[in-house]
Amino acid sequence: MDINVQSFAVANLRRRPVVVETGGFVAGFDPGTTSPYVNYATPLPGAEPTRQDVAALIRAFRTRRLKPRLEFAPDAAPAVEPALRTAGFATEAVHEYLVCTPETLTVPRNDGAGIPLVESPCSDEDYAAIDAALSEAFSGEFDPSPEGAARLRRTQENGGAVRFVRAPDGGCAGGATCSAPAVGTAELAGVGTRPAFRGRGIAAAVTAALTEAMFVRGARSVWLEYSGEGSRRVYERIGYRPRGTRRYMSLEAAAV
Repeated sequence: MDINVQSFAVANLRRRPVVVETGGFVAGFDPGTTSPYVNYATPLPGAEPTRQDVAALIRAFRTRRLKPRLEFAPDAAPAVEPALRTAGFATEAVHEYLVCTPETLTVPRNDGAGIPLVESPCSDEDYAAIDAALSEAFSGEFDPSPEGAARLRRTQENGGAVRFVRAPDGGCAGGATCSAPAVGTAELAGVGTRPAFRGRGIAAAVTAALTEAMFVRGARSVWLEYSGEGSRRVYERIGYRPRGTRRYMSLEAAAV
């Protein structure tokens, strides 16, 4: 499955507004943000980069005043990590990813047990509310902004999906996004619930709804990363199963 996930990472970065391909790497940039979680690179499956290839990749980030950063499935390109370490890159994190298929998906049914109602955003106010809710859910890792709301809209309009549960005040209690399918799979990301609404099944409901939507669109699998054992249990109840790891590596300014 690593090859599928890594091939998806390449295809997904090629959707960025600005794409740079050099020496077996694909870097995707969005001029609307300097976030390293949006602006990053990934190797082609099986890439064997030289020192010159890595140096060219670093320049692509430095000329944009961005931190050189990569996300990738190491088993799909075993030569990449040693080449990056030689250039001074360090590991930020290693995350296990889970995969769901149509055969394993279990969708929570609203049988009177209080399953939250999942909606698709339909207005600028909805997108802004989702962006703000996810910012709160992730403890301010990013600030809510018009650019963030616009990225959510682009995801929805370009073949992906955004789903949320509406709060009693009309805003957003929690939500998530899923990128448009590529190479038969899709990435579900940004599952977040505002602290005041946790423990109500919101994460499970939006995850299941997004996963089902991707299967309807022809994806043969959907994958995601999880942040803790609690969230892993939520995903496993829906039908997600462990299949591999992804590594995050970056180069600090002092290392150049």
